[in-house]
Amino acid sequence: MNSDAGPAVGPIEAKWPDVRRIAVLRGGGLGDLLFAVPAMAALRAAYPDAEIVLLGTELHRELFAGRPSPVTEVRPLPPYENVHEPAGKPFDAAEQQAWFDALKPVDLAVQLHGGGRNSNPFLRRLEPRYLVGARTPDAAEADRWLPFRYYQHEVLRALEVAGLAGVRPVELEPSIAVTDADRAAADEVLEGLPEPLVVVHPGAGDPRRRWPAERFAEIAAKLAAGGRGVVVIGAPDERELVERVAGLAGPPVRALTSLSMSALVGVLDRCSAFAGNDSGPRHLAAAVGAPTVSVYWMGNVVNAGPLSRSRHRLLISWTANCPVCGVDCTREDLPRCEHDDSFVATVPVEDVLGELEELLAGR
Repeated sequence: MNSDAGPAVGPIEAKWPDVRRIAVLRGGGLGDLLFAVPAMAALRAAYPDAEIVLLGTELHRELFAGRPSPVTEVRPLPPYENVHEPAGKPFDAAEQQAWFDALKPVDLAVQLHGGGRNSNPFLRRLEPRYLVGARTPDAAEADRWLPFRYYQHEVLRALEVAGLAGVRPVELEPSIAVTDADRAAADEVLEGLPEPLVVVHPGAGDPRRRWPAERFAEIAAKLAAGGRGVVVIGAPDERELVERVAGLAGPPVRALTSLSMSALVGVLDRCSAFAGNDSGPRHLAAAVGAPTVSVYWMGNVVNAGPLSRSRHRLLISWTANCPVCGVDCTREDLPRCEHDDSFVATVPVEDVLGELEELLAGR
């Protein structure tokens, strides 16, 4: 065991020698990536001379482009069954093989992409000297591995996996550097808005994690009436939701749905408070240093809730059963029911607004 002093999440195994190239697998959305950032920062500190290649998505590459980070480069994943399945993209065996060949040689592969059933064999195709990761009972073993249990905070799971490669944490919460280009891009889209600025994001990848649009509109309207600048943000595929919230809130609340990644970072950096669900923009807001107020379903708090409370306020819905069919939604062994009704609609408007007002008052 490594006897070096310092914090740890789980056992810290011995470092491997002569590690020059590290491949980190973490696909998924923006939030999925951010959960892996502290582990990649730890890898950078432990293996300072190694290249760290993130195997992720085009969105991940856009975020890290032109800004300091632990990552040397991002290689977007090819379409690959049960690992990366972008809509409308066929699987091509020749394309996949060319992608693997272009990445070799790899000394250390770090699997931060679930329980390893599909991701461990995927990484084995890189022929790494060493492989670490989590695994379910039916997954192929890595050289060093830990048991995958669904209810574990994603950041801490990634740090525990990194510890198998001899890595100690250097940060527990993700951090993203903000550049002058980000700030300039934000200046363009925020021109004319008063300060302090409040950013509202009503979306979430799973509709069950979305607080009702009408409630976001209510808090946006009240904050704007108090002289705050308010913008409602979302991805292009969230345009209808964003415009509905902004429309219900009324002028001068502004809808922003075509932000570049740089502009999004800049806008979040400028805001004095962020209000949203458990979503990628919420995690990015926290990573650039913005105070946040978040509406969470209780199960997602375990996996993805903020660790601190001075700047990150949490409103939790304790709904355990689907509001429509009553199925127990806390059990990972049961299939997901077909209903998309909100699990977080029980959170009151006055609670969210009260937390926002405290943050805006500097308390």
